[in-house]
Amino acid sequence: MQLFVAVTDNDWFALHASKQSVDEVNFWRPSPEANFKVLQPGELLLFKLKSPNDSIAGGGFFTRFLQMPINMAWETFGEANGVRSLPEFRSRIARIRNVTMQVADNPNVGCIMLAEPFFWPKSEWIPRPPEFAVSNQVGKTFDSEEGAGRRIWDAICERLKRSPASLLDQDTATVAAIESNGFGKPQIVHPRLGQGLFRVLVKESYSRKCAITGERTLPVLEAAHIKPYSMVMRHEVSNGLLLRSDLHKLFDEGYLTVDPQDRRVVVSRRIKEEFENGKEYYRLEENVLREPTEPWARPSLENLEYHAYNVFR
Repeated sequence: MQLFVAVTDNDWFALHASKQSVDEVNFWRPSPEANFKVLQPGELLLFKLKSPNDSIAGGGFFTRFLQMPINMAWETFGEANGVRSLPEFRSRIARIRNVTMQVADNPNVGCIMLAEPFFWPKSEWIPRPPEFAVSNQVGKTFDSEEGAGRRIWDAICERLKRSPASLLDQDTATVAAIESNGFGKPQIVHPRLGQGLFRVLVKESYSRKCAITGERTLPVLEAAHIKPYSMVMRHEVSNGLLLRSDLHKLFDEGYLTVDPQDRRVVVSRRIKEEFENGKEYYRLEENVLREPTEPWARPSLENLEYHAYNVFR
């Protein structure tokens, strides 16, 4: 397993560490040309604080890297960006880039999205390893199976075992990492997603197109839960559909569903009965659902059955 020890802004860390719980963070990079290909989903990015702290103080499980406009990154993650407001976000990026940024400017920012983050108290911080040069202002990759990487991993694992109970539930990335003992590739356990990551991953899995109509106007596309979140208490891409906002509303209220077997749209007669309208929606009847190419992201049969037989009427 690879570990990436990333130089981390002290203020960014302090805001997250001040909260009682954080379920996702955006470890952003200010450059619109930024990229990140170091980690696979499920591997660890660790927060190495700048001087005078100069210690590894926490981390999170890598989920996805995307370039996103600043406004969209704020709308998606809010304070999970490590700032209190959109103006502060814009100001901090402008300061790092050494440019003047107007209120209407909306350039891209590199988003390294992390799930199941952890922030240790100072007594738990790991001193900067000697192999991590003081002059390094970006980060360094370590192999958790050998040398310095093994020492870092052992220290991390010891601390992960003391994580809050929610992160030690079955099927979390935290448990998968502990059980791997740092060897091999990450197990195929997707980190427990926060709401922002769920929205991003659903949008990307559906190639930013409505699953029913193919609509590509991003501001009107929403990530819908197939089985209500209040029942499953987890954000899982296989329980999501990317829908145009009006279809999302109708789906949630049981006016339309997807046949679990043939994956075709079914529209309730209630629309005509209750509103004496609905021609636009009846035209969608029998449309085949546009599903993600990745098997793990496709709507599960169980979730579709629940909606068709319990929500739709």
